[in-house]
Amino acid sequence: MILDKIDLSKSISNKEYKEEYDQLQLDILRCQFKVRDENLRVVVLFEGWDAAGKGGAIKRLTNPMDPRGFKVYSISAPSEYEKARHYLWRFWTRLPARGEVVIFDRSWYGRVLVERIEKFASKEEWKRAYEEINNFEKMIADDGTIILKYFIHISKDEQKKRFEDRETNPLKKYKIGKDDFRNRSHWDEYLQAYEDMFEKTNSAYAPWNIISGNNKDYARIKIIKTFVKNLKEVEKQKNSES
Repeated sequence: MILDKIDLSKSISNKEYKEEYDQLQLDILRCQFKVRDENLRVVVLFEGWDAAGKGGAIKRLTNPMDPRGFKVYSISAPSEYEKARHYLWRFWTRLPARGEVVIFDRSWYGRVLVERIEKFASKEEWKRAYEEINNFEKMIADDGTIILKYFIHISKDEQKKRFEDRETNPLKKYKIGKDDFRNRSHWDEYLQAYEDMFEKTNSAYAPWNIISGNNKDYARIKIIKTFVKNLKEVEKQKNSES
């Protein structure tokens, strides 16, 4: 099992986090300017357990960015209009323009995750989706889109602690609902769905970055460093080809 190998004890202190984040903010902005100046297209997608910290990580990644150069889409259940079309349609219409970063808080992987577990998609549909997703990602990657995929992993105990915090904190209560507890009751089913997802959709053009998320500060810094590293590698590749 891939997730069994993730060291969830990784952490950094609040002081280390603040020092590293202060230093990385300029790197984030430089990366965004590179995307803008070189007419690149970047897709960043986040998956993970409920309460894993996807929203917080996105907030820290985008804080230093020029808001004119990025978009964030929070993906929830499709509308009736969207359900009348192929499930990838609503993502096609939100792909980045040249010079733009687009971030998905949850993504097309819902087809092989929540839609699989909740039986919103038939077994034939979600099994077929692995190949459809790989083809979709290959197509946009071949067209020059940079794809960064993050999965934030937390333990079941850590999730329970965060749920309880959300229930008692009036500033976080909006983040918790009955669907979260229902999903938690399907923990083992989601675990298997995640493992299948990693096995079937990890590719050279769109690899998964699995992030240890029990310590939120560690996860945020790791995600930002990976984002910066990947965009710098693109620059090196372009320079070597020129």
